[in-house]
Amino acid sequence: MTKRNKKNNRDIRNYARYSGLAFEMLGIIFLGTFAGVKIDARMSNDIPVFTIILSLFSVVAALYIVLKDLIKK
Repeated sequence: MTKRNKKNNRDIRNYARYSGLAFEMLGIIFLGTFAGVKIDARMSNDIPVFTIILSLFSVVAALYIVLKDLIKK
């Protein structure tokens, strides 16, 4: 394999890895926010307390998981 092919393979692997991390973050944040909206709807809260709390928690959890994966590799 030539140097150019190795570089292209490495670039494709990195692209796939970081794309996967982005979708993982998106999924975690979406599920946390969705759960908060559903809980608030079920409890019929005027102020969306659970939506705010769960969305912030899911952002922190997603950042933690992504940073853990980035530091590991």
